Amino acid sequence: MPVTVTTTSMATSDGVRLDADIYRPEGDGPFPALLMRQPYGRKIASTVVYAHPSWYAEQGYLVVIQDVRGAGTSEGDFDLLANEAKDGAETVAWVAGLPDCSGKVGMYGFSYQGTTQLLALAGGAPALAAIAPAMVGWSVRDDWAYEGGAFRLGQNLAWALQMAVLQARRAGDAEGEAVLMTAAQSLPLTSAVPALPDGVIDLLDRYGHYRDWLSNPPGGAEDYWQGIAPKDLLGDAEITVPALHIGGWFDGMLEGTLGAYAAFCSQATSTARQQLLIGPWGHLPWDRRVGAVDFGPDAGSPIDQVQIAWFDHWLKGEDQGLDDEAPVQLFDLGAKTWQAFGGLPDPEPELLYLASSGLAQVDPGAGSLVMEAPGPSVDRIVHDPWRPVPSHGGHLAVPGGPQDRAAIDGRFDVLTYSTQPLADDLFLAGPVALELWAESDTASFDVSATLSEVNRDGRVLTLTQGHLRVTPDTPLPLTIPMRGLCATIKGGRRLRLSLSAAAFPGVTVNPGDGSADLTARRIDQSVITLTVHAGGERHSALMLPVVDWDAEGG
Repeated sequence: MPVTVTTTSMATSDGVRLDADIYRPEGDGPFPALLMRQPYGRKIASTVVYAHPSWYAEQGYLVVIQDVRGAGTSEGDFDLLANEAKDGAETVAWVAGLPDCSGKVGMYGFSYQGTTQLLALAGGAPALAAIAPAMVGWSVRDDWAYEGGAFRLGQNLAWALQMAVLQARRAGDAEGEAVLMTAAQSLPLTSAVPALPDGVIDLLDRYGHYRDWLSNPPGGAEDYWQGIAPKDLLGDAEITVPALHIGGWFDGMLEGTLGAYAAFCSQATSTARQQLLIGPWGHLPWDRRVGAVDFGPDAGSPIDQVQIAWFDHWLKGEDQGLDDEAPVQLFDLGAKTWQAFGGLPDPEPELLYLASSGLAQVDPGAGSLVMEAPGPSVDRIVHDPWRPVPSHGGHLAVPGGPQDRAAIDGRFDVLTYSTQPLADDLFLAGPVALELWAESDTASFDVSATLSEVNRDGRVLTLTQGHLRVTPDTPLPLTIPMRGLCATIKGGRRLRLSLSAAAFPGVTVNPGDGSADLTARRIDQSVITLTVHAGGERHSALMLPVVDWDAEGG
């Protein structure tokens, strides 16, 4: 079907011009519309993970790709997420009124473009008939900017540099753009204040949001985040719009996707169907190969076809059999296939207790995960800020996904606790958490926890992670939420819990004195002794979402 492309503009209520490309299919119309609003320049149109807008237009849609305020060729000043509720709602109304539009509008897009959908809904958009938000920020602070109270340094800095480059280009600042681009190719992580990168922090202040995120940590004032977070702007409003929520097990924004899905389910009307699809992917690309694993042909992205079926149902009134589908589709990382659920699984957790000979940092066989509470034991590791444990694989590192962390686990500043080889397959589906009795010789410390699968060949492949910044006010035992998962662990393989006091540069190194990331100096970083208790009255335990527990011998 031939597609014509035109560029047109709308004016917001405060007189700002927003530019868009409109992809129109052949035919008389009118057509339902699909809208994407993004900050990277509308020509990109998220083609890093989606089919080109022309393909969507060929399916019988008027496709509108718009530059948000202050991005691409649109007028105004870019203020991260701050204008997207108002501008988004006005854009939906404008699209619904286009001569070739049927009046029904859907929205699609991932990451920032997914979050703009939630914010448009918060702004009030009655013509919005269905959305497909993928990999979104829900609270933004706790599922995007921070990880268990610690600043996500690597990802935040990399993205802030990318956004600043775009703004420097808009400003015609060739010199600043060159400096930012150089920093983006090799992140500056050795500054006197590690979170304030030498040589580029002034440019980041001029062109971006980076310092705003650093200046508003958990435990501080909520005003900044409440102004940009869908969680706060939507509040407890009734959800009347069907939503297809899309996520990835190794995406850094998975908790945002799960948070939005849970909130929408609890607040949706009976006609506002909520669906959830989580693949094995990181933030991008959405491919069968993630990290060190080929997850097979079923892991190739089905999202374009799924979205078209979704929008055909809600925008065209075509029966796509949604009523016959389970609302939750999760990719099983072990079986390498999709599993269907009637809701997000949250089984009563099974406990695996930490047990040790006291040498879990020396001998991978000295620390165990067992089904019966053991006698008391103590393990200690020493965190040296000169050589912090690196973030490796998972959702915090680049490259991410399931990476072999056997070498990391062999470090003497990492504790490991493993099961015996499983007698039978073990199916895990739902959230994972760690209850840990731990202390240090400093006012503050971090605990980074990774759950992995140990293969028969000795590879240790990441399944899920959690991180917690501990302060004097944090109660014991520590509760470290780890990200949810869906995975069949094959018989003969083992589960391993790895603990460290750092995951750099995924998150900032804790200096030990309680300093905020905005002011923490490298010169003040302390050597930290972390003590982990297991068994007896201070039994630490891994809480697993076991759907079918068939293992023997722990």
